[in-house]
Amino acid sequence: MAPRIAVLGCGYWGSNHIRTLKSLGALYAVSDQNSDRAAGFAAEQGVLHIAADEIYTHPDVDAIVMALPPQFHAQAAIKAVRNGKDVLVEKPIALTVPDAEAAVKAAHDNGRIFMVGHVLRFHPAFEKLLDLIKAGHLGNVRYIHSHRLGLGKFHTENDALWDLAPHDLSMILAITGTEPIEVRGEGAAVLDHLSDFAHLHLRFPDNVRGHLFASRLNPYRERRLTVVGTKAMAVFDDMEQWDKKLAVYKHSIWQDNGAWASTTEEPTYVKIAQGMPLTRELQNFISCIETREEPRTDGEEAIRVLRILTAGTVAHTEPKRDTPAYG
Repeated sequence: MAPRIAVLGCGYWGSNHIRTLKSLGALYAVSDQNSDRAAGFAAEQGVLHIAADEIYTHPDVDAIVMALPPQFHAQAAIKAVRNGKDVLVEKPIALTVPDAEAAVKAAHDNGRIFMVGHVLRFHPAFEKLLDLIKAGHLGNVRYIHSHRLGLGKFHTENDALWDLAPHDLSMILAITGTEPIEVRGEGAAVLDHLSDFAHLHLRFPDNVRGHLFASRLNPYRERRLTVVGTKAMAVFDDMEQWDKKLAVYKHSIWQDNGAWASTTEEPTYVKIAQGMPLTRELQNFISCIETREEPRTDGEEAIRVLRILTAGTVAHTEPKRDTPAYG
């Protein structure tokens, strides 16, 4: 019998969890502060609607997926694990490192599974990229850069860095296997008082470098992670079709009489199995509930990501505008 999972939060991302868990046969109930919205999803999916203040103590709920505004995640997670529920918390799991640490500690103290929604760690293309790196096909990794750009998704509590960067930071940490020893951030608020774009510059041990660019004021969408190694380079481009999502470039670079020279080759596209990252993430959550194994994206990883976000956050003091900057 599949674990009985409730989804707390029926917004855009919560609705994705609802439909995916239903397809996996694990959706037991839905909940939201907006009871009409939750009741609508419950009727649509043929599951229980449980009031938001009752979800934590409901005896038939084994686990809760939390897709709330991030300022409520830590408190809700602590309440859930103290009542014996396993949790999957969407990113970011908190707005401060101490709050995140408190939530993860509460889960550990109560013997509960704590998973964070870094969904791209479960993308088949990223999994394959990680396999290539671990097998040495790229040589020693020297530089990683990611671009996550688009238009929209404006939030009242978190800026472009906190909203867009956690996925990429999770992937970068998985590749390097360690936290950065230096983080520098820069950004600017264009529309309001929160940053609409941000750059992060990361330095890891052995002088491995990383760079991240996130923007919610960009006319086109870009979802690209590039890894530069001593033998080859690889690009995970999530905007491409499945047969071109992961490309390997075996360029050659050398010194000739004191000058650098290079040759370029056409990319080799790596075959990957198709699969929906959210489905695979929730399958991992279900498996962890059943086996009590640690999730791939556990609470400790979420804290590491939060430390980087905190270190890279640039304070902005622009006053709120009465009218939009554009339009």
